[in-house]
Amino acid sequence: MERSLEQYEKERRGGALSAARILLTSAVTAPRLGGVGEVVINLVEDPSELENLALTMEDLSKENRAWKFFMRDAAMLRSADVVLIMSSMRCLHDPADINCGYCGLVTCENFRVQEKLPTEPGVGFTGPLCSLRICNIAYALGGAASLAEQIGIDYTLMFSAGLAARRIGLTPRRSGFSLAFVLSVSEKSPFRDMPKKAGEINERTMQDRIISRLWPQFRSIYS
Repeated sequence: MERSLEQYEKERRGGALSAARILLTSAVTAPRLGGVGEVVINLVEDPSELENLALTMEDLSKENRAWKFFMRDAAMLRSADVVLIMSSMRCLHDPADINCGYCGLVTCENFRVQEKLPTEPGVGFTGPLCSLRICNIAYALGGAASLAEQIGIDYTLMFSAGLAARRIGLTPRRSGFSLAFVLSVSEKSPFRDMPKKAGEINERTMQDRIISRLWPQFRSIYS
């Protein structure tokens, strides 16, 4: 009996979700500063939540002129299957207490009394943040990226999606910093060779069937 395209799509997405869970375990077991776990990883795979995340990224692109690339990231996110949101729970309020100065302050006590940035449009993360605590996010991302390359999963990292996830409550309330690890299982990675104006000209904006069929060639020519 012929297998349907619908079944293929279901199995493809199932593979992406299974891979995401394996990558999550690799991120969890990566090293941590002081050996203390403080990185929380949330898996987002529901299409409606991914679309809400993309819409929020588009809204954020208007808040700060340096965030215009959020539009391009939103276009890429719509072609993704799963997102892992990695958040640091201690970088905002609980410094490492080694007076390293990475955050720009002389001591960790200065960090504790320093006034935080206001929560308002155009402000990403309300630092200062403990830079060594944020390194835990880098370790987790490194663990996931290393395994993704071994098992052949396309991925990219997004500051934009991490910020958007915070805005819509997809991260724990006390977290101070988040990054997104975005995954895709498809014949062509949606994260590579993107046109410069991918936020304006993308598959979503091309509703006409003929143009939609020509989209892969269009993207190849104008990348």
